[in-house]
Amino acid sequence: MHDAQDATAASPLSRWGATRPSGRAFAFRALRTWLPLGWIVTLGLLVFAAVWLSHLAYTSLSPPVDDIEQLTWVRSLEWGYYKHPPLPTWLFWLPARLFGLSRWTVYFAGAACTLGALGLMWRLLARLRGTTYAVVALLAALCITYYNGRLYYYNHNIVLMLLSAASATLCWQAFATRQRRWWVGLGLAIGFGALSKYQIAVTIVCVLAFAWHQRAWRDPVHRLGMLLAALIALLLFTPHVAWLRTHDFGPIRYAVNTSLGARFGATARTVESLHWLVDQVFNRALPALLLLAATSLMARPKRWRPDDASSMPVAACAQRPDGSRAFLLIWGLAPLVFMPTVGIFFGADLQLHWGTPFLLWAVPAVMELFSYQRWDRADLGKVVAAFVLIQALLLAVSHLTSPRGPLALRDQHWRTFDSSELAQHIADSARKQLGGPVRIVLGEAALAGSLALKLPELPLVLIDGRFDHSPWVTRGLLRACGALQIGHRSELPSGSVVDPAFPDLAWRVIQPATSAPACPR
Repeated sequence: MHDAQDATAASPLSRWGATRPSGRAFAFRALRTWLPLGWIVTLGLLVFAAVWLSHLAYTSLSPPVDDIEQLTWVRSLEWGYYKHPPLPTWLFWLPARLFGLSRWTVYFAGAACTLGALGLMWRLLARLRGTTYAVVALLAALCITYYNGRLYYYNHNIVLMLLSAASATLCWQAFATRQRRWWVGLGLAIGFGALSKYQIAVTIVCVLAFAWHQRAWRDPVHRLGMLLAALIALLLFTPHVAWLRTHDFGPIRYAVNTSLGARFGATARTVESLHWLVDQVFNRALPALLLLAATSLMARPKRWRPDDASSMPVAACAQRPDGSRAFLLIWGLAPLVFMPTVGIFFGADLQLHWGTPFLLWAVPAVMELFSYQRWDRADLGKVVAAFVLIQALLLAVSHLTSPRGPLALRDQHWRTFDSSELAQHIADSARKQLGGPVRIVLGEAALAGSLALKLPELPLVLIDGRFDHSPWVTRGLLRACGALQIGHRSELPSGSVVDPAFPDLAWRVIQPATSAPACPR
């Protein structure tokens, strides 16, 4: 196994005195003498987050639907919700109490999870391949559009991404050190991952694939460690299973109805699965692949020496006795193989965003397909310059297609829905009819949730009028306070049209019951 000290020593960061650095490289080296590399990476991630979050907040008239969902659900801590397991909502509870139910609170929560996962990947790669390799991989991963244009998303995929990255790190440590504490940590990460999203199964597949590669069944230490991790994960997941049994397995039914139960024919299954794979690699990850290609082209010339490992053939350089190459290939490629396989053989309607928790590992997997020395010779100054150029282009495209861009180029995504204007048209009239503040908004989750966030009262949301989907609202509260109902005109034929700006929407007030106690103010 590569020792961290050896990996660092092998990095060009420690050999720049032997070459003539460019101006950008000289500036980076000067900064490196004042700050540890970990601090430089942290500061870089914070700058990245500040730029993208500012841009996304400016160009989005409403928060993402998934963010609205968490701002709605956090009103009540449950062992499960009608669509998903509970952990992301639990984690969001404290920030919501400390900083309030606002879009910025949920934006920062999402960015923290995304950058935390990328930070874990960077640390592991620095240990396995050295700092230069790790920095290149991190910059490339930040170019994947899941992690820049969706940086303000906080949802179950994002929390699973963090826990899957933690699982990868703990899995490597468990096999490399043979220490029981890492197996305990892996069990905790997988258990919490199962409480985030059932797609943790893909992470488990990666762990099992690496265990098979390491022939773990022959080693009693690894056998015991894997059993311990499995028992811990099951113990954490058991209370949610009990909740599922008492709630008609709501999240399971949701998953089946929205994706797993798709009735595709054999040809359609194959086409849809290949579409998912192509979208992940040549759409979401395309900017990352371009950065890796540019890095390879801009690598410093190879210094040939007879006793230098860099003079060995690529195949020889690629072989690592510690299993790290197989580890990185498994974590990067197994999800891209496993999910299309599920789509083809089980007819699952693969959602494009399902790649979010795993696509970052495709970057080091691609890098492992080439000589290790190729990335070790990267000119980090030029790589950073190429990274900034790609990010500028991504920002420009995002701005041009946003509500702030030219009318002809604007997309029709949710971010163009002006929930502030909607609230302005409805709020005063609704309060007059209710005789007081709006305490409950009733309607479809995204629509009602976005409206509720724009009202200063921050009313509760009764999702689709279903109390089983909204445990934070009681029937007594609805009788006492009434509600503002918002929906499409086809759903509310007797409602008032909002405004010509929202021709398809209507609203009405559900009056409090006269026999009900006074609404709490």
